[in-house]
Amino acid sequence: MTWNTALGVIALTIWLYLLFARGGFWRANHRDGAVIGGEPGHWPSVVAVIPARDEADVIRQSLETLLRQDYPGSFRIVLVDDGSSDGTSVRAAEAIRAVGSHHRVDILRGSALPPGWTGKLWALQQGIAFGTQSERPDFLLLTDADIGHAADGVRSLVVRAEQEDFVLVSLMAELSCATWAERFLIPAFVFFFQMLYPFSWVARKERSTAAAAGGCMLIRRETLEGAGGIGAIRSEIIDDCALARCLKKRGKIWLGLTRRARSLRPYGSFTEIGRMISRSAYAQLRYAPLLLAATVLGMLLVYIVPPVLAVFSAGNARWAGLCAWLVMAGAFQPILRFYRVSPLWGFALPAIGAAYTMFVLNSAFQFWRGKGGMWKGRAQAMKVET
Repeated sequence: MTWNTALGVIALTIWLYLLFARGGFWRANHRDGAVIGGEPGHWPSVVAVIPARDEADVIRQSLETLLRQDYPGSFRIVLVDDGSSDGTSVRAAEAIRAVGSHHRVDILRGSALPPGWTGKLWALQQGIAFGTQSERPDFLLLTDADIGHAADGVRSLVVRAEQEDFVLVSLMAELSCATWAERFLIPAFVFFFQMLYPFSWVARKERSTAAAAGGCMLIRRETLEGAGGIGAIRSEIIDDCALARCLKKRGKIWLGLTRRARSLRPYGSFTEIGRMISRSAYAQLRYAPLLLAATVLGMLLVYIVPPVLAVFSAGNARWAGLCAWLVMAGAFQPILRFYRVSPLWGFALPAIGAAYTMFVLNSAFQFWRGKGGMWKGRAQAMKVET
């Protein structure tokens, strides 16, 4: 067997493993959909906490979707303005006036960021402390300032949590996928996330796999407090998955795709999306150079070797490469359908994988420059994780 053939067989074997033994992640069938079953006799109380830093372009639309929730129980909102300089609070007040006082909303001016905290987590800490000081809500809804929610969003989250006794229910918000750059990179972003954290494994109590999507997380307050609160993960860059790991030790969690929560902010360019991915990519590798090298080699083997062999090799090597390329293109189809883009993008997955490899390398480079985890003017990668 030649080296070319061996590489092709290895790449094909990896893709067959991913297809049949990785929790069926690629099917993209773990979705919120319609909630089946009866509603609770007593609706639990919910406090939504929104950290916002320079979100004037989206906060009004986002806040209005929460103000228009049809949730039958007690529902309050706490918005934490984390040092915005663009009039975020003004735009939020406009939303409150436009909708009316259907729900109680508090807008807090966040205090200075203390050492050892990332900005978002410090804002959440302040919002949760304020939202729980006068009464003890049953659930906390942690959501981003650029997320729009369907009118039945909170209701469906609570019903799912109550029916299955989940301590965390999280939805992967539908991201914008309109521009060429978004079609090239966004479906793959979700595809790779599912590959790392198969949603079916996340929901299985016996599995250690834990993940969440920070844009929409409904959490039982008592469970969060028992896990040490937000302070337990105060320095984490990938805070949603870190929180999921803490909570899964205390109960069942669930994560799924949705159309009930969607991102209101488009990523118009390749550079914008790359910056978003690079912010946390090296943190995912625990800032370890050896893991970085292994990841780059793995990406080359899994995504680049198959099309190279299919086009430039011959014999068994070509067939192995072509089969691996077809398998990866087929595995990509369900998430492409979810995002309503052409199935032909499946054959571009090798090029997309190469782009993501560059984002990972850039993430490490920015960390080494002292600018790791850069977000809204803050470099937040403060320590090497162990």
